[in-house]
Amino acid sequence: MNRHIIVALHIVIAQGFILYHTLPAIFSRIRRPVLDTPVSDTPELDTPVLDTGGRSIGKLFVSVKEIAKGSNGTVVFEGTYEGRTVAVKRLVKAHHDAASKEIQNLLVSDQHPNIVRYYGCEYDCDFVYLSLERCDCSLYDLIKYSKSFQPCKPNGYPSSDLLKLMRDIVVGLVHLHDLGIIHRDLKPHNVLIVKGKRLSCKLSDMGISKRLVADVSSLGSNATGSGSSGWQAPEQLCQGRQTRAVDLFSLGCVIFFCMTGGRHPFGDHLERDINVTNNKKVNLSLVKDIPEAVNLIIKLLNPVPEDRPKASDVLHHPLFWNSDMRMSFLKDTSDRVNLENRKVSIVRVLENKGRVAFGRNWDEKMEPAFISYMGESKHRKYNYKRVRCLLRVIRNSLNHYRDLPKEIQELLGSVPEGFDDYFRCRFPKLLMNVYNVMYLYCKEEKWFCKYLEC
Repeated sequence: MNRHIIVALHIVIAQGFILYHTLPAIFSRIRRPVLDTPVSDTPELDTPVLDTGGRSIGKLFVSVKEIAKGSNGTVVFEGTYEGRTVAVKRLVKAHHDAASKEIQNLLVSDQHPNIVRYYGCEYDCDFVYLSLERCDCSLYDLIKYSKSFQPCKPNGYPSSDLLKLMRDIVVGLVHLHDLGIIHRDLKPHNVLIVKGKRLSCKLSDMGISKRLVADVSSLGSNATGSGSSGWQAPEQLCQGRQTRAVDLFSLGCVIFFCMTGGRHPFGDHLERDINVTNNKKVNLSLVKDIPEAVNLIIKLLNPVPEDRPKASDVLHHPLFWNSDMRMSFLKDTSDRVNLENRKVSIVRVLENKGRVAFGRNWDEKMEPAFISYMGESKHRKYNYKRVRCLLRVIRNSLNHYRDLPKEIQELLGSVPEGFDDYFRCRFPKLLMNVYNVMYLYCKEEKWFCKYLEC
């Protein structure tokens, strides 16, 4: 049977059961439950063990052990559904609209690795019980309380694990947006963590998410639900036109939260909404040493929705590049501009970035032994004031790494991780400044396309 027909039947059945068991006099659309109670103070990502107490409801067994609590009477329990360990989200039946909407959007977005799985639902006279994929903790708990998770490398740059988790969130968001679904309540509490060979993120809690009508880019003026305080876009707070861009603003807050060990870009809890509404300038001093993060966060927190990037664009941002991609880009850029006349616009603009990228002379930031070796050849003369020459040094060192003296190899480190760390620590602003210029002039060129499809 066609998958779309199956999904439609699930939705009709779920809605019918809820409406049948609901007292018709009480319902008005209200805000969806928000789960913000931490799973534990120190999440260790252990495999859940079900409590022996509980009760059976149809195919579902609900344990007495609580995982989290939310607003409007929502509680999450451990449980099993058809023998599978699950998280049981119990909603007060009076809030049938939120339950129905969540079921619809979970069914539509199901089978994606970065969206929490939906297995089924059961009902009694008071509650609706959603059987959801059992995760280990929330992103909020992981960042705030975990003692084992390492968000940063010793040099202060984000670890590969943290970059993967943030990228997982973006991948999940791209999937929702491709389906026309706006999450509308993206925050660290609603991003769940699953332990496997590596940690992974899954978007959850889509009770106030909305699916756009075909060929329509925004919700109607009567859209209900407003997300969670402190994580909403200004147009949500001001009851303006809501598009996919509301999720991108929230994503900017989540990325800042991850990069700063649990801080919020708009201050303490009680002042966040006011600061967002008043467009208060974000203090980026906590991430100033990571220009890629600064660049992306500024774009995501733009108060003008139309000026925020799309989720698919964020996915390819240099913040998420690994060492191999970073070094490959600088090398390819060197090849692209090396033979250009110095009066060509792209070269002039690139060289104008030199003072920002490395200061006065780039050789001052590198060891004399390395500079001396690279300058020995009669065929390789470098101008220490030129960005093109610094890029050529990086390119030549990569291309001829095996021919370098052992002491120079040890100085630069392994390829690509050590190599990237060496140049990144000395020229932290180089990549982002070069990228901005090349994106402006070369984004349509074939060589650049792979950096927009990574």
